Amino acid sequence: MSMPRPPNEPSLATWDCMLPGPPSKNNCGSADLSSAGLLAYAAGSSVAILDTHSMQLVSTLPLPPQASSTVSPFITAVRWSPLPLPHYLLDSENTSSHLLLAVGDRHGRISLLDFRSKAPILSFDTNNPNSSKLGIQDLCWIQARPDSWCLAAISGPSFLSIYNTATGRCFFKYDSSPEYFSCLRRDPFDSRHFCALGDDSENDVALKELQIRTDASELQRLERDSSSGSNSGAPASVIFPNYVAKFAFSPHWKHVILVGFPRELLLFDLQYESVLFAAGLPRGCSKILEVLPDVNMEVFYCAHLDGKLSTWRRKEGDQVHMMCSMDELMPSIGTTVPSPLVLAVAISQSDYMLQDIRKLCLGTDSFDMDFDNPFDFFDESPIISKTHLISISDDGKVWKWLLTAERLRDGQKDIENVKKAAEVRELPAQEVESRSEGFPGDLGVLKSVTQPDDTNSRENRQSGPTTSLEEVSFKVTLDGQLHLLSSAVTMLAVPSPSLTATLARGGNSPAIAVPLVALGTQNGTIDVIDISANAVAASFSVHSSMVRGLRWLGNSRLVSFSYTQGTEKTGGYVNRLVVTSLRSGLNRTFRVLQKPERAPIRALRASSSGRYLLILFRDAPVEVWAMTKAPIMLRSLALPFTVLEWTLPTVPRPAQSKPTRTSSFLSKDHADVPLIGPSSPTTTSSTDAKEGADGSHEDFSESFAFALVNGALGVFEVHGRRIRDFRPKWPSSSFVTSDGLITAMAYRLPHVVIGDRTGNIRWWDVTTGQSSSFNTHRDGIRRIKFSPVVPGDRSRGRIAVLFYDNTFSVFDLDSPDPLANSLLQPQFPGTLVVELDWLPLRTSKDDPLVLCIAGADSSFRLVELNVNDQKMGVLGPQVRPTKERFRPVPLPSPVLLPTPHALALRMILQLGVKPAWFDVFSTTMNDWNTPGTPSAGDLRGYMMNSPRVGDSVVPEMLLKVLEPYRKAGCLLDDERVRLYAKVVRKGSPLRLAFAAAIFGESMEALFWLQLPHALNHLMNKLVNKSTQRGPHTARTPEIDEASMLSRISSKGKSAPGSGKKNLLVNGQLKLMAFEQQELWERANERINWHEKLEGEEAIQNRIHELVSVGNLEAAVSLLLSTSPESSYFYVNALRAVVLSSAVSSSLHELAVKVVAANMVRNDRSMSGTHLLCAVGRYQEACSQLQDAGCWTDAATLAATHLKGSDYARVLQRWAEHVLHTEHNIWRALILYVAAGGLQEALTALRQAQLPDTAAMFILVCREIHAEFLSRLDSDEDATLLKNKVMNLPGLNPGNEDVVAVGEYYGQYQRKLVHMCMDSQPYTD
Repeated sequence: MSMPRPPNEPSLATWDCMLPGPPSKNNCGSADLSSAGLLAYAAGSSVAILDTHSMQLVSTLPLPPQASSTVSPFITAVRWSPLPLPHYLLDSENTSSHLLLAVGDRHGRISLLDFRSKAPILSFDTNNPNSSKLGIQDLCWIQARPDSWCLAAISGPSFLSIYNTATGRCFFKYDSSPEYFSCLRRDPFDSRHFCALGDDSENDVALKELQIRTDASELQRLERDSSSGSNSGAPASVIFPNYVAKFAFSPHWKHVILVGFPRELLLFDLQYESVLFAAGLPRGCSKILEVLPDVNMEVFYCAHLDGKLSTWRRKEGDQVHMMCSMDELMPSIGTTVPSPLVLAVAISQSDYMLQDIRKLCLGTDSFDMDFDNPFDFFDESPIISKTHLISISDDGKVWKWLLTAERLRDGQKDIENVKKAAEVRELPAQEVESRSEGFPGDLGVLKSVTQPDDTNSRENRQSGPTTSLEEVSFKVTLDGQLHLLSSAVTMLAVPSPSLTATLARGGNSPAIAVPLVALGTQNGTIDVIDISANAVAASFSVHSSMVRGLRWLGNSRLVSFSYTQGTEKTGGYVNRLVVTSLRSGLNRTFRVLQKPERAPIRALRASSSGRYLLILFRDAPVEVWAMTKAPIMLRSLALPFTVLEWTLPTVPRPAQSKPTRTSSFLSKDHADVPLIGPSSPTTTSSTDAKEGADGSHEDFSESFAFALVNGALGVFEVHGRRIRDFRPKWPSSSFVTSDGLITAMAYRLPHVVIGDRTGNIRWWDVTTGQSSSFNTHRDGIRRIKFSPVVPGDRSRGRIAVLFYDNTFSVFDLDSPDPLANSLLQPQFPGTLVVELDWLPLRTSKDDPLVLCIAGADSSFRLVELNVNDQKMGVLGPQVRPTKERFRPVPLPSPVLLPTPHALALRMILQLGVKPAWFDVFSTTMNDWNTPGTPSAGDLRGYMMNSPRVGDSVVPEMLLKVLEPYRKAGCLLDDERVRLYAKVVRKGSPLRLAFAAAIFGESMEALFWLQLPHALNHLMNKLVNKSTQRGPHTARTPEIDEASMLSRISSKGKSAPGSGKKNLLVNGQLKLMAFEQQELWERANERINWHEKLEGEEAIQNRIHELVSVGNLEAAVSLLLSTSPESSYFYVNALRAVVLSSAVSSSLHELAVKVVAANMVRNDRSMSGTHLLCAVGRYQEACSQLQDAGCWTDAATLAATHLKGSDYARVLQRWAEHVLHTEHNIWRALILYVAAGGLQEALTALRQAQLPDTAAMFILVCREIHAEFLSRLDSDEDATLLKNKVMNLPGLNPGNEDVVAVGEYYGQYQRKLVHMCMDSQPYTD
């Protein structure tokens, strides 16, 4: 797939430190979980990316705003690219197509975001009329060619578009107004096919409209209520936030979808255009939010708006589902009141493949069993299946749930039988059809959009013990949680303690500047951010309303306030002041009054030592408090203050012996600005304390600057419990402002900087009296913050200024022209700035200046600034040294590695590496420490002694390239290492399937799992020892006319399938079915679902199914039951006469008596195949069905009646269709192998540019072939058979293609090594 390269502009959000705000309903529940385990979800105007294995935030990608706007809109749709890890090696930089995100927003923009560059690489052409009003409702990737994908999008309430992802141009548009579109989904059986839940259609991209009747009275009422609103162009989820209609394709049965309306569930057959099952929700059950099918079991889950999850299981032998459990996705313990809302849910697709691989490893010894591992279980265990479900709530939490299916024990079965009387109300399909005529509306109209031709069905080779879903219980347990920002950010505070701030646990050690930032939120919680980990370190529920002020007291205590208005009777305000200890988590209130006050608190100002606190009131005196263990009010100051600021801490000279800290602050090494000495009047105002002989702090003082309403300035000093005038040296020119009120101030000895509401900035040296000013030509100034200074800095006058329009600038007051040398940032990328402050962690003049930003979108970001002698500017990621991020556990996501390194790991896993190689970060692999383990310098001994392919030197070089990742634990987590320890001894197919599953390539993993069965099928055919035969048509014995008439009058039901079906295993492997018995059983099971369906078209389809499975007697009975008034009567009669002759003479005679002659009418094309079947021309019938596009029906008919080369020809043609039309190479390869076309399979791999897979294919085929030959007997006949199949057809060692594949694989390995050496390692 051709993708444009990302732009080279530097990014502002360096350090990659950004925490997203909480998602909201404005994000429309947009989330997507990739098959590799990466969760992407929309939070405000950003996309958060999480690793669901370790539940850690990987990165946050902000969406840049439009050129005409300063704020990015809400993101409303997110979809991961379905492209796999590229196998071919390119010299271009853009090799991360598997890490692309399609993103749509509320303003109708669609962009492709690249994870590597964290920037859009393509913006789609959405310049439609009123495009700015058409918000994106949903996105869906669809396949156009083997190497090309398109993007379908729902814009606004009813606009469907399809875009070319290489150019961004729209090549198809459709408007369904006045009906609404709800969501898009891609067919798992055919990537070209997708459906939209909506209304009417026409298209040159083959499009079909199907109608699902449901009660739409509630939607009509909502339409009337919203008709007067201003939501024109908004997505349906915005117009009707509590009316959600979602659907999902069944992963087990082709053409079947699960549709969830707010209060009703439907199972709809797209082929029959009929409802197979419908059920209303029980009483007390909330509306449906999402429908999630389970891949391993015929079970689906429904998430509800009230935060509950219902589990629905299928009844055996019929497409009827019953609700069997209801669980909470929002625990009642530990959550706020009211309970947070569940906005989105997603089910993991990465668990199923590993579970299938694990089941094939059950032959290992029992000591390999790990009972602590949630996915490590034997087949004898009551646990049948486990998978993970992710839910996202609007309080910024991501929940990871483990869904477990267990076999019921004997005692539990009796209890379940008693409970069946209380099962959910069910509606048969006939009742749905009959009642639908009276519905006032028809919301549920399903649009099926596809490019021409049908696709394959999904079948399964059953294995394992037989278990009915009625004998299974389901449990939901919490398995993990990630806590991000809990609400909209209102306040930001960073700790910058002075040397007099002692540790909270006591003693005389000074407090260090910790890498923590505190955020106050709108819901009253305080989130403490760990900068080094880019994570929420702690969250405290402190207030019941918005946090309006927040300050640090040293480095381990926080003080905050909120207020609420009193009752109408009492009036006034209730102010609440709280001191929070980070160490103990305790919240202690102080200044508690019995009655409401007249004035609310306006702001808090804490001294840098944390010893003093100023409380500013609105129209009331300022209070000065000593923040001891029990805070004491020192006095109140009844002056008309506008702003107050404490002095920032200073730092001694480097030669001065003082306690060291991890962070150093202001120290200018210029001789013209000396440090304040003992004789200076500022001695007592210094934050450095005088130390006694015992090291205790005997005397200290701190000062704060202020401005009055009349513009007067001053400095007060707090000495112990006394407050006195500092008596600074006043500026030579008057600072009284007549044109603007002072609104902001910053104070660091000896400078005071003030800003007013007209944009003027003035600064004043309190020791010399020098002053200056300039105008910023911007709005009023809200905040001024001094940047931290360390020894060696050329300037100590850098300030960050936040304006009232929520923009900011950085100025250097030491420069001759601060305005000319400023870093102006009129619009921060994507959001407005609510609060800002400097991160005080610089220890060297070479360290960058870092700003902490709280955005209006509730996000928290760090912005790095480059400082040099010329001017300030934004520092690009390529200039600065790499900053290492601390993580509590490693990030085991190999898909995030640079593409060459990811391919290196994939190759190592394929060739086989001993589990001892992973011992550095896995303590559970001690059993593998065998004698003779190679040293760290010699890595050759770590590779398995498997059949070598390619260059033998390459694996060791790749191991050396991966060594840094291995030591950091960034390759595989312990759970997957334990599984690989079992897989590595089970042969190449399982190793290859494991490697594909780790990188999220589920279709390739299915191919490797099914390849041994397909090749054995071919070998058995070659030696004339077919182990599985499809059931052939058997002539029924002669029966009397009375019993035949009785059967006809009962409408001739088809015989049900034999025995109890296993509904729980290998759900995805059904897609790769090819054996005759499997195809026949799957088709026979579908017949039972359709017996209740009414209508002529349904009957015609049922007849076709009965003929395909060879049940001619039932087909004749159904044909003879046709009413004489039906338009199909004569056609059915003709087929009944001909088909009856193939069953028995008595049935033929009876059919002749019933049917009238002289039929002269045209028939459907399928009828000709039935006549061919009647005379035994099954090969021609299969060809006719394939010409009509009925590929699955042709395979079913062939599985019933054909064998040998005739059956292989049908599979061969089917494989060509799947490869060239459906673009599903993995399924085509299985069909090729089963048909004996190994040469064609190898050619397909070479044409698809998969050199490594082609080499592995040859290796696996030879391995399976050798194992097959070893199982043959040693008698004379067996020797002849061995000679007959000594070489695989098309894969002889001397074959030119085989030789070319081996040589090219060696070149591929060597080039991969060079690219790995040239690539920079992935740093988190």
